[in-house]
Amino acid sequence: MNKIFVQDLLGWLDQQLKPALFQDYAPNGLQVQGKPEIKKVITGVTASAQLLQIAADKGADAVLVHHGWFWKGENPCVVGSKYQRMELAIRHGLNIIGYHLPLDAHPEWGNNAQLARVLGLIPDRADDGSGQPVVFGRGGLIWSGAVPGGLRTLADLGAHIETALGRSPLLIGNNERPLRRIAWCTGGAQGMFEEAIARGVDVYLTGEASEQVYHQAMESGVAYIGAGHHATERYGVQALGQAVAARFGVDVEFVDLPNPV
Repeated sequence: MNKIFVQDLLGWLDQQLKPALFQDYAPNGLQVQGKPEIKKVITGVTASAQLLQIAADKGADAVLVHHGWFWKGENPCVVGSKYQRMELAIRHGLNIIGYHLPLDAHPEWGNNAQLARVLGLIPDRADDGSGQPVVFGRGGLIWSGAVPGGLRTLADLGAHIETALGRSPLLIGNNERPLRRIAWCTGGAQGMFEEAIARGVDVYLTGEASEQVYHQAMESGVAYIGAGHHATERYGVQALGQAVAARFGVDVEFVDLPNPV
């Protein structure tokens, strides 16, 4: 089994994901230091106590996630669940590594790119020959494109999403509304709905919904889909983990812990 130094992995991840380009809500990269060498990596959506315990039981040296720790505005005191998580990481020598917005935005391994792959969405591409996705909105985090052929209405798309993601999405709007253009941003991007409306799309897809998006959808005529924060962000960290395994030859295993939110 191959092994790598933590700093070599971090250097490669930073080179690929470019966290310095983002104004994020939490630190990206190494959040808790563990063993200096890595043979096995557990990937997951969130660095919960349950995920850390599974990583320890599997003999992992690192946990690579999309939702790490130390979010802006949170209580800085190491008490309660924060203490439980940190104590597990330190006791088992786990390196806790998290990438948030950089993983959302990556054009190949990112959550938006991978959700498009899973759902068959057809991203708009730059016409300069680069093949890069066309992005817009705050931080360039919203993607746009075409709805897969054969999915003619909101109801069709909702049924397709339920099959692909394994959970029933929240649909707001006329179920028989014809769909052609879609914008999407995984996770908790309900606050970007107005930017999607201004783009002239037929439907906006994200993970969560707030009270006001119902009114925005009904008044604008743009349909809204809340397909689950966890459900829409399971795929980026899996793709990143596969890339790590291919680059370094270490053992990488994804652990999916179902979350109804």
